[in-house]
Amino acid sequence: MNKRLTIMLLLAGLALSGCGTTTGDRGLSGAAIGASAGAVGAALLGGPVALVALVGGAAGAATGVATSPSAVDLGKPVWEH
Repeated sequence: MNKRLTIMLLLAGLALSGCGTTTGDRGLSGAAIGASAGAVGAALLGGPVALVALVGGAAGAATGVATSPSAVDLGKPVWEH
């Protein structure tokens, strides 16, 4: 069960790592999501939390920088409806 949850969190983090309109925004949000997903996953599985969070943050930042705003369209934010 923990492995399944970890995989789901990592996939959700990667899917959301393109949030933001500028390259910097997407990189920062990707880093935050990746680091969070990595830390949670390592804590659940008993791995080295800091190391996995660092790797997750780097992967999330790279994914966020590599995407364009049109690659991930989550629609209008809730507060703009």
